[in-house]
Amino acid sequence: MKIKYLLLVLTLGMVLHSCKVMSPKAYNALIAGRDSLQNRTTNLEGELARLQSDTARLHREMTELQRNYNSLNSNYNANSSQLTKVAGDLRKREARLREVEDILRKRDEATNALKNKLQQALLGFQQSGLSVDIRNGKVYVSLMDKLLFPSASIVIDEKGKQALKQLATVLNKEADINLAIEGHTDNQKVSNLGQIKDNWDLSVLRATSVSRYLTEVEKIDPKRITATGKGEFQPVDPAATPEARAKNRRIEIVLTPKLDELYNLIGTPAAK
Repeated sequence: MKIKYLLLVLTLGMVLHSCKVMSPKAYNALIAGRDSLQNRTTNLEGELARLQSDTARLHREMTELQRNYNSLNSNYNANSSQLTKVAGDLRKREARLREVEDILRKRDEATNALKNKLQQALLGFQQSGLSVDIRNGKVYVSLMDKLLFPSASIVIDEKGKQALKQLATVLNKEADINLAIEGHTDNQKVSNLGQIKDNWDLSVLRATSVSRYLTEVEKIDPKRITATGKGEFQPVDPAATPEARAKNRRIEIVLTPKLDELYNLIGTPAAK
């Protein structure tokens, strides 16, 4: 508005200064010039208002963008710190995994080597009902009852003693191997065996007979041995045939490497 008043005053000043009567043509030209200046002024004021509005809007947007940037930067720093921690934990767990895998690999190598040694040492008995195999990381030496005991007896015969002697020759050189001696029977009821009341009794007493021979005669450390009786309840062949029952009457010697190193490792809490 100030600009408009200024233009009006200027126009009047020019008229008064001329000190002469203007022709209609000159007057109209002067009015047209004034109107043109007023229009330009109005346009400039409108443009100024738009610029001011745009400037205020841009300031608001910039403020919001700055706020968002600060928030994202803060989150990035927090996430970066968390990512660093997670990466460190992952490296520790990967190292621990490699450690466990290395111990298990060594266990498997030792188990396979032990199996091979036993197969070589007991080669002459494998046609008489003896077998050596690996199950669940353990070596199983399975001896059918006919290789160790006379029928319905718990006294080891000479052929059985020879097989156990060959077995002990290997095991006395492998001090880090524990032995679980398991007695198994078929499902036929026992009768006329005096102190032996049932198949559980028979399986336990046969297991302890083998344990005593290995410890007392072959001098295997008793601390390495566990004797158990499984009775008729873990058959290898459930068929109701003489051949199946013969397979089920057996002594299984389960050989397990001592895994103290592995147990200690597993029992150690992971670093946090």
